[in-house]
Amino acid sequence: MNEKDYQYINHINSPIDLKAIKRNELPAVCDELRQFIIDEVSKNPGHLGSSLGVVELTVALHYVFNTPYDRIVWDVGHQAYGHKILTGRRDQFHTNRQFKGLCGFPSPKESEYDAFGVGHSSTSISAGLGMSVASLLKEEPKRQVVAVIGDGAMTGGLAFEGLNNASMSKNNMLIILNDNQMAIDPIQGGFTQYLVDITTSRAYNKIRYKTYNAMKKIGLINERGRDRIISFNNTVKAALTKQHNIFEGLNIRYFGPVDGHDVDELVRIMSEIKKYNGPKVLHIITKKGKGYEFAENSATEWHAPGLFNVETGERKNCATSAPTPPLFQDVFGKTLLKLALKNDKIVAITPAMPSGCSMTIMQKELPNRVFDVGIAEAHAVTFSAGLAKEGMIPFCNIYSSFMQRAYDNVIHDVALQNLSVIFCLDRAGLVGSDGATHHGLFDLAYMRCIPNLTISAPRNEIELRNLMYTAQLKERGPYVIRYPRGKGTIIDWRKPFQEVEIGKGECLKEGKELAVLTIGTMATSAAKAIELVEKEQNVQIAHYDIRFLKPLDNAMLHEVAKNFKKIITIEDGVINGGFGSAVLEFMSDNDYSVQVKRLGIPDSFIEHGTPEELYHMLNLDAEGIAGSISKFIKKDQAS
Repeated sequence: MNEKDYQYINHINSPIDLKAIKRNELPAVCDELRQFIIDEVSKNPGHLGSSLGVVELTVALHYVFNTPYDRIVWDVGHQAYGHKILTGRRDQFHTNRQFKGLCGFPSPKESEYDAFGVGHSSTSISAGLGMSVASLLKEEPKRQVVAVIGDGAMTGGLAFEGLNNASMSKNNMLIILNDNQMAIDPIQGGFTQYLVDITTSRAYNKIRYKTYNAMKKIGLINERGRDRIISFNNTVKAALTKQHNIFEGLNIRYFGPVDGHDVDELVRIMSEIKKYNGPKVLHIITKKGKGYEFAENSATEWHAPGLFNVETGERKNCATSAPTPPLFQDVFGKTLLKLALKNDKIVAITPAMPSGCSMTIMQKELPNRVFDVGIAEAHAVTFSAGLAKEGMIPFCNIYSSFMQRAYDNVIHDVALQNLSVIFCLDRAGLVGSDGATHHGLFDLAYMRCIPNLTISAPRNEIELRNLMYTAQLKERGPYVIRYPRGKGTIIDWRKPFQEVEIGKGECLKEGKELAVLTIGTMATSAAKAIELVEKEQNVQIAHYDIRFLKPLDNAMLHEVAKNFKKIITIEDGVINGGFGSAVLEFMSDNDYSVQVKRLGIPDSFIEHGTPEELYHMLNLDAEGIAGSISKFIKKDQAS
C-alpha cells in the first residue's frame, strides 16, 4: 500500500468524500491522484500513461455526477485507475492485476461503481446507449449515463455503429471523447486528422456555445428547436471553416474541444450540459502520460512500462547480459522482416498493435508494406482478404482474444473464398495480469470448425519461424499460427528455414504405458511432467506433438490408437470443442476403444494472475500434469 501522507487522497473513500472538497481544491486532488498512480504502478506494473491522461476528467466526473446511480462506462478500461482509487479501492490498489487482487479493468463483479465490464475497445457508446434507453423505459429520466471513449477507441467500427444508433434513439447519453491521438501506438487513419481539424476551430465552438446559452436563457431557443439550431450551426461552420461536424451532422449536440486537464473548466461544462436532453458529445483534448515527463515524452513505451524508478525514469525490467530466449512476438517480427525482404508479395496488417506484436521491426524497414488499421479487427481481416484476392501474401497479426471480434469476417470474407490470408494469433493461452478479457483460450475451438482453415501451433520459437516460412511458400488458403506471449527457446538465427509438412505431427518421445498428445507450447510442461512420472513410477510414456489441429495427423492418431489403451491430450485452450475434443471425435469416428483424458481450460472464465499462478491453479503446470498422468496410470493398474 502507498504510505505517503496525501492530504486529500487518503481521505477519499467514495465520491461522497470527493464532493465534500471545495471546487478550488480539485487541482490539488488531481495532483495527488496522479502521483498516487505513478507511485503504485512503479512498484506494481500496470497501464500507466492512459490513466495519467484522464486524472482531471475522472475527478470531474465523480464530482459532477451522482455515481453509482449515474452510470460511467469506460472505454479501453485501462483508463480507469483513478476511477478505481476514488471509488473505495485505494487501499487495495497495490493488488491491482495481481492474483486474487483487483482487476486491471472495470468489473461489475468488483464494484457497483464499475457500470459495465470492459477490456477490449470501442464498446462504451453502444453499452451506454443501452443503459440510457433502459433508464427512459424504466421512467428514470434523471439517471445520467456517461460513455468515456478514447485512447484510440474511436477507430473501432462499433463506436460508429453506436453513434449512428444514438442519433436515432431517444436517449440522454453524454459521450466524452478523450482525444489524445494515441492508442498504444500513435493512432492511424483519417478520423484522427478530422479531430485535429476540429480542434483548430476553438474560436467558433466557444462563440457558438456562449451564444446558444445566452439565447436559451432569454427564451429564443428551446429543446424543440435544437435540431434546427444544430443544422444552422453546421451551415455556419461549413461556411467559415470548410468543414462539417460529423456529430452534429448526426443530430448529436457537440461541445468542445476543451482542455481535458483543466478540472475546473470540466466541472463547469459538465454541470451545465448534463441539464440538456438528447445525446451529447463533449470533446476534450488530453495528453497521454500527463504529469510524468517520461510518459509524456514516450507514450508508447510508457503505456505499460513495468517496474520503474519514479525519480529517474529507469525501467527495471531490462534484459540481463546473459543469453535469454527471445519473446515469441519478437521472433515473429524478425522472421516477418526476413521473409518480406525475400518475397515482395508479403504485406503485414495489425489492428493498432504494431509494437505489441513487434511488427514495428518490419515497419521501420518496409513502411509501405505494413498497415496499422487502428482498433478495427474486423476491418483488418477483410482488408487482408482483399489483399489476398489480388495476389498479395498478407500476414494479419491479431491477438487471440481480439480475433473474437472478427469471427464473421474470417468465415465470410476469407474462409468461404478460400483466400490465402496468414493469421498470426499472438497472446494465445493464458496471458496473465490482463485477465479474462485478454486470455487467448477460445481460438482453437472457434477456428477448428471453419472449413478450409489450416490451424497450427508451434511448440517453440524455432517452430514458429518454420511455420511462418511454410505459410508463404505458396497459396494454401487461410492459415492460422497461434502462439503465446512468453519465451522458451534460444534461437540460432543463422540456421536456414525448414519447410514443415502440413498436417504432420512429430513423435518427441517413445513409450509403452501411455501416450501424451500436446499442441503448442504445452509440450514443454508435458515433457517435464513425463520426466517426473517416469522417475517416480518407473514407466515409459510416449509424447507426441500434434502441431496441426487442422488437418489432424490421421496417420499419427491411427498409430497411437493401435498402440495405446490410454491417451492424455493437453492444451492451453478451452477443453470444450478444442484439441482434446478433436482427438475424441477421431477415436469415435474410427471405432477405436481408447480412453482419452483431456487436460485444458475448464468451462469458466479465468481470473487474472501471472501465467505461472494460473497454470498452477488449473493443474496445468508440470507438477499438475504429472499428477494427472500418475492418477491415470494408477487407475489403469487398479482396474
